[in-house]
Amino acid sequence: MKKIEAIIKPFKMDDVREALADVGIAGMTVTEVKGFGRQKGHTELYRGAEYQVDFLPKIKIDIIIDDERVEQAVEAIEQAARTGKIGDGKIFVYNVESALRIRTGETNEDAL
Repeated sequence: MKKIEAIIKPFKMDDVREALADVGIAGMTVTEVKGFGRQKGHTELYRGAEYQVDFLPKIKIDIIIDDERVEQAVEAIEQAARTGKIGDGKIFVYNVESALRIRTGETNEDAL
């Protein structure tokens, strides 16, 4: 099993969700996060005063899937989230040692 963690621009969330649904992935956890990388934030104007916004709003998507579907899921996220501009995000893939569905006691792939 693998965990895919994707950090994307907020306005791309619906596109990514649809792309994942198209490849048969429906379950995910979505979190609103803030951060920056090379994008480094930007300046904004508020009541005539300029100020620096260091942490930009992003969406973090977590998906746990079986090993055979990882490449397909990563490709779907990559294509749906890409704008071609700085700040499009990142995708990380981690190994998952075990999983347990609390309600039924099912483990590993059966728990997914």
